[in-house]
Amino acid sequence: QVQLVESGGGLVQAGGHLILSCTSSEKILSMATMAWYRQTPGNQREVVAVWPPSGSSTYADFVKGRFSMSKDFNTNALNLHMMTLRPEDTGVYHCNAKIRRRPTIPEENYWGQGTQVTVFS
Repeated sequence: QVQLVESGGGLVQAGGHLILSCTSSEKILSMATMAWYRQTPGNQREVVAVWPPSGSSTYADFVKGRFSMSKDFNTNALNLHMMTLRPEDTGVYHCNAKIRRRPTIPEENYWGQGTQVTVFS
């Protein structure tokens, strides 16, 4: 059972930046599709960014050009670099990992508990 733990959330003024980290209990960064989702007030959970095990990362239009991701294989962490934050970025940010270890077994799907980001104007 993989455990994902997010950290780095907090209170920041509009225009500021935060770095969220998702640390995995296993070395999965090279095999998992990693993603960040967020749940903003009054809305359903939505995808923010996705990074497949091979290939490039993709970003939702509402964060494109402001957010980026990086992987730290030493600490098994997926980082979300959030720049030029806006009040509408306020929400709980969750890390997700989807792993298919072998083609013949079901995909594993893991979520972190989330970290709160609050952007004030």
